[in-house]
Amino acid sequence: MPYVGQNLPHDSAAGHVTGRSQFIDDAPPLRGELLVEIVGSPVAHGRLTGIDAAARAVPGIVAVFTAADIPGHNRFGPVVVDEVLLAHDELDYLGQPVLLLAGETRAALDAAKRLVKIEAAPLPPIFTIAAARAANSYLGPERQIARGDATAAFASAPHRISGQLAIGGQEHFYLESQAAIAVPGEFDALTITSSTQHPSEVQAVVAEICGLPFNAITVITPRMGGGFGGKETQGAHYAAMAALVARKTGRPARIVLDRDTDMAITGKRHPFLIEYEIGFDDAGQILAYDARLWSDGGCTTDLSFAIMERAMLHSENAYFIPHVRIRGQVCKTNLPSNTAFRGFGGPQGVAGIENAIGEVAAYLGRDAYDIRQLNCYDDNERNVTPYGQIVRNNTLPPLFDQLRANCAYDARRAAITRFNQSSPTHLRGLAMTAVKFGISLTKQHLNQANALVNIYTDGTVMVSTGGTEMGQGLNTRVRQIVADALGVTYDRVRMCATNTDKNNNTSPTAASAGTDLNGNAALDACHRLRARLTEFAAGLLADPAAGLTPSPGNIELCEDRVWDQRNPARAMTFRELVTAAYLQRISLGERGFYATPGVDYNRDTGRGNPFLYYTNGAAVAEVCLDRFTGMLRVTRVDLLIDIGLPINPGLDRGQITGGFIQGQGWCTTEELKYGANGELLSHSPTTYKIPNVGDVPPIFNVNLFANPDSEVSLKKSKAMGEPPLLLGISVWAAVKDALQAAAPPGTLARLALPATGEEILLALGGMKNSNAKLVNYPQSGFHLVVKD
Repeated sequence: MPYVGQNLPHDSAAGHVTGRSQFIDDAPPLRGELLVEIVGSPVAHGRLTGIDAAARAVPGIVAVFTAADIPGHNRFGPVVVDEVLLAHDELDYLGQPVLLLAGETRAALDAAKRLVKIEAAPLPPIFTIAAARAANSYLGPERQIARGDATAAFASAPHRISGQLAIGGQEHFYLESQAAIAVPGEFDALTITSSTQHPSEVQAVVAEICGLPFNAITVITPRMGGGFGGKETQGAHYAAMAALVARKTGRPARIVLDRDTDMAITGKRHPFLIEYEIGFDDAGQILAYDARLWSDGGCTTDLSFAIMERAMLHSENAYFIPHVRIRGQVCKTNLPSNTAFRGFGGPQGVAGIENAIGEVAAYLGRDAYDIRQLNCYDDNERNVTPYGQIVRNNTLPPLFDQLRANCAYDARRAAITRFNQSSPTHLRGLAMTAVKFGISLTKQHLNQANALVNIYTDGTVMVSTGGTEMGQGLNTRVRQIVADALGVTYDRVRMCATNTDKNNNTSPTAASAGTDLNGNAALDACHRLRARLTEFAAGLLADPAAGLTPSPGNIELCEDRVWDQRNPARAMTFRELVTAAYLQRISLGERGFYATPGVDYNRDTGRGNPFLYYTNGAAVAEVCLDRFTGMLRVTRVDLLIDIGLPINPGLDRGQITGGFIQGQGWCTTEELKYGANGELLSHSPTTYKIPNVGDVPPIFNVNLFANPDSEVSLKKSKAMGEPPLLLGISVWAAVKDALQAAAPPGTLARLALPATGEEILLALGGMKNSNAKLVNYPQSGFHLVVKD
């Protein structure tokens, strides 16, 4: 029986629930190890004028380092070289690292930190997208994706709505904060154990900071206690700080950010502002859509361009729109550089079109489900995206139909309408939203992976890939793939920690492509090994006297047994085969490689194929609002998603469930609040509200759509790490649906994202006290243009 398709437990499940799993800070202190602490900028924007490092005199403090102590380059960046490890001139955000303390005890570091004085001449800061636009403060030029003639289509459209949607950021809130341990070795070598999604980027940044060649740096990532994109680029900063201390002192160095510091100085999901116009006919057919996307990139570029690009590539989501113009630009502010987050801009782009479609339905007095279904991509002429990629293996229409029937949508809609007409205290809302999420990294060269598979003479197998395990189950899936490919039992396969010694030039584990890339690379190595072993086994199992000449095509390897199909009684164990192969000097190790085919997007023209395939899904959310307090309860969610033939259905359902709840949190309770000086006020679990078990809908139906026809994906499975998060938008849309039920006739209810209790209450109050034709909510100012 093949292992692919089975519900095998996560390989770290027992360790996680018993506390035996080892994370970076669980490693015991090394002899002579130093602890590293950051001292940051006292202002959000200014010029550094002086540093009083009296901390050097504190007992237990071994070294104090500034930018002047960096032996290599202080500037780096994953796309644009515009970041500094330690500020030395301009200060760009509150808490920006200026100085590193290296001490022998935490008490010494705390005492020393209180003595450091950083002097700065303040400059005017920029904290919002609006302020950045007013100051013409951008990180790069505007990009565009367009199809058809939007201007002409709007001019002839029977109806037009325009407005703007404010979308908030989100804290990653991984359980393991940013952490790294650096150990110096012979010949200037450094070994870095880093909590990172991109070991090769850490290797490169550490080498550049320390003035060493890449081959002097080894980066190991055993596992992460969560990543969600927050460790795709920004883990490199803290690894480089530990490496700098180790390089300068010759002693091991450890840095582990406390929760408050981690939240205060690391990047978040990008806040967006979307200005939009949508044109449509009496039936709700969308004729034109124009969206201008503005994101808050923070103080440096990081991955903001690629995140904006993916937001633009998902701005039509699951809907065919003949005339489209999508423009996007990244604003520069004096906040920590915002970075990758699960969905990577896709959620913001999808929220924009789902919001607009909801307003089309409200304007026409129709159910939004019907408008979405009417405009959905199909398999005929309406199956080409605005950037020119054909939507193949399109399961969106049957997903819509099946979900509507399975969740009794129409009956529930009728019941909710009756409830809202009679309840003086509460409002209920119901909404369906969809997702069509592109799977591949949008930078073509990142769509590659390598793997090393070694077979030992006892018949066990060791696998190393460039993929990193952050709880998503990548290692478990790769083990299943390798066990099937080599014909061994699952327990004989072990995954080793990701290590740049074994896997060079790795791509980040991101974009939901970790299993696709690294699983395919491991499979390539296994195919080469299996070909050698079957050819060798054919000779061993041949029986010329019985007329059985060597025939590799008849050799079977399965469940640790090897036999010739023509004579199954004459079998040998896998261990016996590999031992015999070793004695005959046949290689039992192989390196595999995979490059995703057919990805060729041209960002200058806005045309091409950025994705190998799409993961599709839909969700229906039902909510209940308290009219007097704004309190929100998510009472039911029905989710249906196409992930092809899952490699591990149990793990995949876990990812789907967790992803949805994380998306629900972004859309409802997770709000970033900043003070007047740029300080993050919501910097701890007491002030930042992620979903807890009480926020999970009491009725939560997660179902997989049967699709055996996903031919281009690995083992016919589809990636599911990010797409479910975008379905959390259904909860926000349901809140807006409930508010629409309370809106005065002829008005559109509008709502910023996230729909916190405060935002809901302000919206309800605005409707109650407004005599205007249109309701203008605090964070979501808009105007409506209607052509009759």
